[in-house]
Amino acid sequence: QVQLVESGGGLVQAGGSLRLSCAASGRTSSISVMGWFRQAPGKEREFVAAINWSGSIHYADSVKGRFTISRNYAKNTVYLQMDSLKPEDTAVYYCAAKISLGISTLGDQYNFRGQGTQVTVSS
Repeated sequence: QVQLVESGGGLVQAGGSLRLSCAASGRTSSISVMGWFRQAPGKEREFVAAINWSGSIHYADSVKGRFTISRNYAKNTVYLQMDSLKPEDTAVYYCAAKISLGISTLGDQYNFRGQGTQVTVSS
């Protein structure tokens, strides 16, 4: 099993920045891909970004150029640096881990998910 714990959410004004962290524990050697998803009230969960073991990265078009995903293998932690935040970025952000190879934008293909951290961007 793998446990994921997110941190770093909060309230920020539009144009501001936040950095989310996701610490993995348990059988971390089984993780191939780590990603971030988000879900706003009344909306479906959507893919944000993901990074695999070799450093390949994929972003959703809506965050490309504003968000940066990175991974610290020694600390089993993945980060999401969010800059130029917009009110439409407001959501609960979830960290997810995938065992099988290959980045996926589909949440159902990830094996583990954290509890989430709230990000609120005020206008």
